Amino acid sequence: MKIVLTGENGVAVLRPEGKLMGGPDTGELDKTLYLLLESGAKKVVLDLGMTDWINSSGIAILIHHWKKFREAGAQFHLANASEKTQHILAISHLCAIFHCYSSLHDAIAAFK
Repeated sequence: MKIVLTGENGVAVLRPEGKLMGGPDTGELDKTLYLLLESGAKKVVLDLGMTDWINSSGIAILIHHWKKFREAGAQFHLANASEKTQHILAISHLCAIFHCYSSLHDAIAAFK
């Protein structure tokens, strides 16, 4: 899995490319999110536009980091999920927990 990290208007934007299926697929994402937490990032968007698939292990990583960011007084948004990923987030009711946005622009604009 490749992760592209950029910044936009004071928001850290992560773009994982590939599958979020645990193990080596999510190891780099996990590491990058911990580095952002340690650096004091308060606004993070995970742009899922290049994420092909997510399973329960990938969802567990997202839930774990959502909780960690919240505990640190930071915000963690999801954006640009593919139709497959949106479906998985919907059936698991995770958009009730995460702030999910249809575009990166909307996710960034939603930060207070």
